[in-house]
Amino acid sequence: MLDAIREVQIPLLAAMLLGGCVTKLARTMRTGSFDNGLGPTALFPMQLRRPLALTMCTIEGGLGLGLILTAGRIGAGPAATCVRLGAFLLFLVATSALIELRQTRPEVGCGCFGDFSTAPVSGRTLARSALLAVAALLTLGLRPLQTPGSARAALELIAFLCAELIVIGVLSPEVGEGLIRLGYSEPCELRALPSARTLAALRRSKHWRRYSGLITSDTPGDVWRELCWRYVVYPGRLDGQAVEVVFAVFLQHRRPPVQVAIVDAVTGLQVPWPGLPARPARHPEPARSARSARPDRSAAPARARSHGDRVPAAGSPARVAAGDRSEAAGLAPASSAGAAGLPAREDLPLSTDVYAQR
Repeated sequence: MLDAIREVQIPLLAAMLLGGCVTKLARTMRTGSFDNGLGPTALFPMQLRRPLALTMCTIEGGLGLGLILTAGRIGAGPAATCVRLGAFLLFLVATSALIELRQTRPEVGCGCFGDFSTAPVSGRTLARSALLAVAALLTLGLRPLQTPGSARAALELIAFLCAELIVIGVLSPEVGEGLIRLGYSEPCELRALPSARTLAALRRSKHWRRYSGLITSDTPGDVWRELCWRYVVYPGRLDGQAVEVVFAVFLQHRRPPVQVAIVDAVTGLQVPWPGLPARPARHPEPARSARSARPDRSAAPARARSHGDRVPAAGSPARVAAGDRSEAAGLAPASSAGAAGLPAREDLPLSTDVYAQR
């Protein structure tokens, strides 16, 4: 029975290590930041957090793969002992780091499984880490794993594995977080999406490839957020004329819709794309209230408003301009924020949920 319990620890530890590595990488791909939210790295100075987080993720993935490759006869011997000893030391250090993190930064999550590990470190989290350290210690000196010789032996292995999974599930706050996320859809107005993620998605879009030849700077001149959209302004030149290229990027994690407008850098008036005739301006629509102008995905700049609706503010032509509509998109021009369907910033309630990601 003891041998069966020890044999179960190899696939279990490998799954935990690889799961932690994959969820951290998935979070990094969404946020564009490797050090943000990876619990124990908060104990170190800012300049060390990124390399430490990257090193931790690499070690987890390497040990997880090493446990699988050294489980049979091919990797038996000193290689298997080194990998299993490394897994034990990793969980032992992690337990110590979580104890320190709980004392010094009680509000920070452990970051063990990326976005799912945002809850503060608790006794359950410490118990799980200590349990995994003991499980890794039990694998030292274990003979190479073999296929069970009988159905009874296979059932014993499955029963021990299920029992330990239940224990780990009880000790894991991430299970509850995962169940909550399955039944919850966050409104786009409240969606927390870093600006770096928006810029990365913009540079991968076809709109960026089409208009990048006009842009004269790698750094945006202005970035702000209006509910479900983030606006990015780049300086540029078109036929010797100073212009601003305004991108409107919808706030979603994968393949966000992007809209574009080109405006004069001095007057803020729309500049047509070369080869397209300028469309005569129409009378602006009456300004609407902040509540009626609240954008959503169905009434985004692509359908009811311009390619680059902007908020008027002093000093920036991209914000003074109303987001004129291009002939290519078949959208009517506008000359004010009210005409573009978006209220001025001072007309909106100063909600940190709305403008936190500016």
